[in-house]
Amino acid sequence: MAARSPKTAIVAFKVEKELADLLDKLPNKSEFIRKAIAAQLGVSCPLCLGKGVIPRGLSDHFSPVLNASRTAVCTGCQTSTPLPVDSSTLASSDQERLDQFFLGGPLLCPTCYEKTLTCDDCGWHLTPDQVANHNMHAHPAGRIS
Repeated sequence: MAARSPKTAIVAFKVEKELADLLDKLPNKSEFIRKAIAAQLGVSCPLCLGKGVIPRGLSDHFSPVLNASRTAVCTGCQTSTPLPVDSSTLASSDQERLDQFFLGGPLLCPTCYEKTLTCDDCGWHLTPDQVANHNMHAHPAGRIS
């Protein structure tokens, strides 16, 4: 069995009583919260493996690939949608739409994003064919308006 890394800090935050009751039913509340936070923050860079830098040779090799991949297909209308190089330069209207994609949600172009259904629980915008799968995986008791 692998040795566990020591936990040296405590983080506290307030939640609604219903959420606290639900968390209390989990076999390992702390592990669940750690995994949930890590999932929301994203994953480490596959090129630098989370170090924040990569060797120049790898950068030179992969830069053209990354630059050629700065678009993705909108899950609503199937049109090519640009992806930003730096999310800090986004207009506020695009930030929420692309944050949804960066956190693992569907990518929607600005037009489809405004026309889609919105999840009452998490605020994600979804096409009608995505609703059932989203509810099943994200919040089984959730609702879409």
